[in-house]
Amino acid sequence: MTALLIFIGLLGLILINVPIAVAICAVALVGMVAMSGELGLYNAALTLFDGATSFPLIAIPLFILAGALMNTGGISRRLIAFVSALIGFARGGLAMVNVGVSLFFAEISGSAVADVAAIGSVLIPAMKERRYKPAFAAAVTSSSASLAIIIPPSIPMILYGAMADTSIVQLFVAGVVPGLLGGFAMLCLCYWFARRYNLPREEAFSLPRLGKAAREAFWALLLPVIILGGIFGGIVTATEGAGLAVVAALLIGGLIYRELKLKELYNALVEGVTQTAVVMLLVATSAVLGLHLTEIELPQNLARAITEATSNKYVVLILLNILLLVMGMFLHGAAAIILVVPIVLPLIHAVGIDPVHFGIVLTLNLAIGQQTPPVASVLVTACSIAKTDIWETTKTNLPFIGVLLVMVLLVTYVPAVPMTLVEIFYR
Repeated sequence: MTALLIFIGLLGLILINVPIAVAICAVALVGMVAMSGELGLYNAALTLFDGATSFPLIAIPLFILAGALMNTGGISRRLIAFVSALIGFARGGLAMVNVGVSLFFAEISGSAVADVAAIGSVLIPAMKERRYKPAFAAAVTSSSASLAIIIPPSIPMILYGAMADTSIVQLFVAGVVPGLLGGFAMLCLCYWFARRYNLPREEAFSLPRLGKAAREAFWALLLPVIILGGIFGGIVTATEGAGLAVVAALLIGGLIYRELKLKELYNALVEGVTQTAVVMLLVATSAVLGLHLTEIELPQNLARAITEATSNKYVVLILLNILLLVMGMFLHGAAAIILVVPIVLPLIHAVGIDPVHFGIVLTLNLAIGQQTPPVASVLVTACSIAKTDIWETTKTNLPFIGVLLVMVLLVTYVPAVPMTLVEIFYR
């Protein structure tokens, strides 16, 4: 009964446009007072502070800042030019370039919204000029950006790893194969669209042009090697790797490319701080709600109820996938992670689901949520850049959402896809 009241109260506040972080904290505080009186509030302030100050979470603002610096320092533009020279000669090449650049950009920023803002502002207008429908341009940009959060480094994985006390590096490694498979599937889908709708070819392949683009993008291409090489090689932690990404983006954008002037640096800092504030406020308030849920033993009771009904982990995964898909439609990714993980963690341990495996399943479900209205944060960003209707874009986007859904099923029921590299290198 208490859990139902919490859910109704939270949903009601969200529906009347109360900010999600405020709604989470309000529901938790009311529950604490109802359960323990004013004494229940004494730990709220400390819990708010502790909830946002764990070492792994420092990676989130740093990766957000690194993405903003890439956007303003000329790094994104050079990545686009290189990928365009590499694969842009094919029919529908700009759509393929969009997917390819998303995969590169994701290896540095870890944020789907940052991906759309950086790539969409350049490629969507270019696609519209080349007779691509605005809805298609927005759909490709949006879906490839959401797929990219499965590729390391990934801010949702960092948040999940911190909340579930799971190795963030192992989560990063587990995301490599699913991310590359999904990227290849989207490239094939773009080619199918190109043949069906006779989309234009770009410039013919030119080895000198590719060589020039590669030379200009050398330092931009070196960024993923530095960051992921340091993390996977055990030289730096994920948090230290995020700091390394910021330093590298500053040096490359400011000293090598010389496009990161004081004004651009200021804008990047403002953008990074704004995005960080939203995420970290959610994290802090979720700690208060997590404390209250623990006090009323909701996660333990839920785990007990489901395990009494079934101990088959694949049946449990079906139920969790349905839950995550529905929550992803109505909540931003960070909020969904914050609300779901404390509740389902005892359950996944009880039925023997590997927390790293579940983290990849969770991340891909949230990637679909970024594409499905009414919230659809990444899709809305792409539509605003393309100046197209969200519902028209959603219709065009259905095949790309289908790719993401296939990846969810593959990762869920063929654990070897995400876990083989983890088993080889870490277990």
